[in-house]
Amino acid sequence: MITPTWNRARPTPEDDGARDAQDAISLGRRIRHLRKGKGMTLGDLGAVVGTAPSQLSLMENGKREPKLGMLQGLARALDVTIDQLLGSEPPTRRAALEIELERAQRGPLYESLGLPKVRISSRLPTEVLESLVGLQNELERRLDEQVATPEEARRANAELRGIMRKQNNYFSEIEAEAQKVLDSVGHTSGPMSQHIIADIAAHLGFTLHHVGDLPHSTRSVTDLKNRRIYLTQSQRTDHDPRSVLLQALGHYVLQHQTPENYREFLRQRVATNYFAAALLLPERPAVEFLRKAKAAKEIAVEDIRDAFAVSYETAAHRFTNLATEHLDIPTHFQKTHESGIIYKAYENDGVTFPQDHTGAIEGQPSCKRWTSRVVFEVADKFRAYNQYTDTPSGTYWCTARTEHSAGGEFSLSIGVPYAHVKWFRGRDTTIREKSMCPDEACCRRPPSSLADSWSGNAWPSARAHSHLLAAMPPGAFPGVDETEVYSFLEAHSR
Repeated sequence: MITPTWNRARPTPEDDGARDAQDAISLGRRIRHLRKGKGMTLGDLGAVVGTAPSQLSLMENGKREPKLGMLQGLARALDVTIDQLLGSEPPTRRAALEIELERAQRGPLYESLGLPKVRISSRLPTEVLESLVGLQNELERRLDEQVATPEEARRANAELRGIMRKQNNYFSEIEAEAQKVLDSVGHTSGPMSQHIIADIAAHLGFTLHHVGDLPHSTRSVTDLKNRRIYLTQSQRTDHDPRSVLLQALGHYVLQHQTPENYREFLRQRVATNYFAAALLLPERPAVEFLRKAKAAKEIAVEDIRDAFAVSYETAAHRFTNLATEHLDIPTHFQKTHESGIIYKAYENDGVTFPQDHTGAIEGQPSCKRWTSRVVFEVADKFRAYNQYTDTPSGTYWCTARTEHSAGGEFSLSIGVPYAHVKWFRGRDTTIREKSMCPDEACCRRPPSSLADSWSGNAWPSARAHSHLLAAMPPGAFPGVDETEVYSFLEAHSR
């Protein structure tokens, strides 16, 4: 079985970051516990290991990690082994509470509350620690309870996005499998025709069948028993028929098994999307195209779209696969609904996306001053809209377009930090915005003049998004009616 990096059992970057922070806090509390057990002050210990008391204080508070030489010195001074110093269990119940509170105060949920951080010191009563940690845990439990229906999906999305960020959204094993398929049919460059895709299906041993009764909950159905792939006859679809077929073949090439949970289902789906894009925009010609554009300082997503005859969204996604790995350009991507809600997002350039307490970005409102929102107000829909945005995490240049679909109008935007804008067409734009999000005063809180005039005098009737409240149908493939699918296959196999 081909196991893409994101399908392997390993911690996500969010997990790694949280664990690293917690390990630093745990180590610091252990040093403090051992130091006080020996009756030493910070100055006493600092004199023995050769460092300033202020530096030791930072270590004990989990704000600085000691290097190996310092760890060895601390272990000798405190008369313990390094293994004992790095023990995973907190030395006392109080130390465990301190670690838990410090972890909570560094998390996105606590930051979203806008509360001052509690200084954790020996003078803070243990019962206060118990109460604060208990309140945090109860708040997380209630928030999880409120979003119980989409909770697994949101967490899986956040974890997967973290893996993508760590890999710069580039997965060599999928690229290699795509190249093997391309080599098998002799396709080297240029737009991929339906004829070539049919050759790929035949090479892999599948026949294609276009039907008018494809189950409504599916985009394609693969009959592994009879080696058939069923596709819709309808031309009314938001999805490129080529991508739909290539994604179906991707499950076979990547040797996916029936997913055991939603996390695995999502990762398989993202892997097949990547596989399809790697066929439609093969790595070698796509990288050659991008390098020439970079040399000319004329990179533009619409040029990628036109050169390979794909959708703007596919071109933008593929750019994120190749930009950092081959061009050394960090980037971010957004797909935002006209309502302002983020549907998809990726970043490895430090841009700060809004997120909930689980780390999920999808479903969060995008800042009204960002390119992804401003583009909806632009009258010229033919040209790409370009904008600089000053944010708390730096200045970014973004290019965006809007596209219509059955679900409404969406914006698709690609952005880079200011230092990398020199490679892109549209860098000469004079349009500039300033965003202070996640500060609510930026765009979420009404101006005081409007609030004073209308607060208490308005009662809007909200549009109910009832689909957000509904649980997805259970089963191995969430959202799919398995009875309908099996009945369809049974009917067509006869």
